[in-house]
Amino acid sequence: MLTAFGLLSGCAATSVLTFAYEQANEGQCISAGCASMAMLKHAIDKATEGDPTPCHKLNSVERAIEGRCGPYQPGSLLTKDVTASGLPQCPLTLAAREARTWPVLPELLAKGAVPETCHVAPLVALAQATPCPDFTRATAESLTALRWLAEADARSIDHDVVRMLSCPSAREAGLSSALEGWLAQGQLPARGLSFGVLGALHPGYLDSDFARALEAQGHTARASLGAYAGTLPGGFDLALRSGDRAALDWWFLRAPDLANRVPSRQANQLPWVPLARVITPAYLAQPERQGEMVSYLISRGADPSRSLPHDPAHSVVSYARQLKSPSLALLDVPVLAGRASTLPPVTAAAAAVGSVAAVTPPPAVTLP
Repeated sequence: MLTAFGLLSGCAATSVLTFAYEQANEGQCISAGCASMAMLKHAIDKATEGDPTPCHKLNSVERAIEGRCGPYQPGSLLTKDVTASGLPQCPLTLAAREARTWPVLPELLAKGAVPETCHVAPLVALAQATPCPDFTRATAESLTALRWLAEADARSIDHDVVRMLSCPSAREAGLSSALEGWLAQGQLPARGLSFGVLGALHPGYLDSDFARALEAQGHTARASLGAYAGTLPGGFDLALRSGDRAALDWWFLRAPDLANRVPSRQANQLPWVPLARVITPAYLAQPERQGEMVSYLISRGADPSRSLPHDPAHSVVSYARQLKSPSLALLDVPVLAGRASTLPPVTAAAAAVGSVAAVTPPPAVTLP
């Protein structure tokens, strides 16, 4: 106690004594020991004014979510704190946003927390904070709570949440089945959503029964391009960034013109050119694969001489020169020759002369 009082002098000491006097008059402290403890707490609060709120002043939900007052103990939440947490955001959103606080979710839900009171849908907050969390480390109870949020909160049907629930760790943990539930219940119509579901899927989930079921119900790759509500990149963009050639093949099979022009993700933005993106520094997740991806795109019909939408006076080649790109030699060649070099021998020869018939051998003649 002396140490605490040593921190104070003058008006501060008077403040402590006034506080103790008020506590005694209100009947909250009628013993010398209680008054001393109240004075000590008040002295510490004054000495640490401006610091984070002391743990003894946090309610049970605040302590569980903030985590700086010790680990969360199941069963420690008070129902009155769940319904009036005093937190700046909905406790469900805060608890869902970080893997560290997922264990709090089951008790929050059991004691009356509802996602409808959250300004930001809990799973949307999680997806935007971490596009592919490590769900495999979550407890069974936490996974059940996360799945319940997907099923009970209609706002979870969102571009970013679809990306998250279709990512590798979600598939491994079984959370991707929530997507199948949405489809079976008619919550993923081919028209009417603010995003294209195929474009929201993680690139690694395009070759799946779920993606094929979406196409069978009318979803298309083309309808999944363009503007959408969400913060994570579109499916084609993500596949290109990560150099996922299997996913890119899926897109090119359904929309070959993507090799030269990709609609923007915002309605007020210009389309973009994949070749220009690939040679832009820091775009690819593995920059050392730039040459490989340039050759791949050219093999799929990308034209290095194509003008840039935001600067029609310049082409991909001139942009590469400006950047002094290591891929300039791959780009600064005649388009036809560049394409022909990626084709099988007979087809390449045909492309060089402009006709497959020119290199097709005559039919065999059977002699008598």
